[in-house]
Amino acid sequence: MSYAPLLKAISFAADKHRNQKRKDQEASPYINHPIAVATVLADEGNVYDDSILMAAILHDTVEDTETTFEELESVFGVDVAGIVRELTDDKSLPKAVRKELQIEHAAHASPHAQQVKIADKICNIRDILQSPPHDWSAERKREYLEWATKVVTGCRGVNPGLDTVYDKTIAEGIRIMEA
Repeated sequence: MSYAPLLKAISFAADKHRNQKRKDQEASPYINHPIAVATVLADEGNVYDDSILMAAILHDTVEDTETTFEELESVFGVDVAGIVRELTDDKSLPKAVRKELQIEHAAHASPHAQQVKIADKICNIRDILQSPPHDWSAERKREYLEWATKVVTGCRGVNPGLDTVYDKTIAEGIRIMEA
């Protein structure tokens, strides 16, 4: 495996997300999130496919920056752009509709996109548990855990290792929420 394509994706995403912060209490740099998603895939899901890891790094670029699918395709190829397309919400829709569509689309996404989706939810849950947005109530956190589980349910079986990590993460989340 050559690290050049993955490093190119990290550099690209870092540039695109350079002025964005996460909603956590520390307002951490946004690029930490896609790097965490790719790390979960590699370290905990044993995913080493360049296209999947690059898509993980790039998964929010179209949704949250001025990046286009055409730009991703020209820089990273059809496969990577296609995975990112499967993971991208249509921000012109109301949030509630986008959330329902994520549940529906997850079950029909490619195995590559499903693995990124599971890793993304693992990372989001960990972030909510470790450093939640300052304005999130316990109820809002609980609602996120329930919704994430609905999304991940449609992806189960594509990577048993990620399924196990998700199950442990959600169990920890429930335990913390009930404490």
